[in-house]
Amino acid sequence: MPFIPPTAEELGLFLALDEIDGNRADFLVNKAISLCQTVVTPLPEGADAVVLSVAGRAYVNPQQVAYETIGPMSVQRPTGSGGLYLTKADKSALKSLAGRGGAFTVDPTPATADPSPTWPIDDAGFPDEFEPGWGYL
Repeated sequence: MPFIPPTAEELGLFLALDEIDGNRADFLVNKAISLCQTVVTPLPEGADAVVLSVAGRAYVNPQQVAYETIGPMSVQRPTGSGGLYLTKADKSALKSLAGRGGAFTVDPTPATADPSPTWPIDDAGFPDEFEPGWGYL
């Protein structure tokens, strides 16, 4: 199934907002998609969660305010909690969804390799019988 871009309504649900500015939300979702496509193109199925996360950060804290005081109330947000950007976790999730993350194996054996031994087994120079304790009697 191909990637289906999230809607402004889905961004509102993601952020638990009763009302959302549809034009601004659509703009941020489109910019988040463009930003995600710098890591993986085309976006895989399931990338909508990353797109919503990126757009959600920008929607709730566009100026990247870290500390704010209004009267007796003060709010401190984590560093880098606003604006439109991808975190290391976002990039990792996109790569994983596209099947590009994790460990892998490289087989150096050529396709024309023959599984038979490369030395003569019968002409190895061993007698038919080995000394006691070496396997054959």
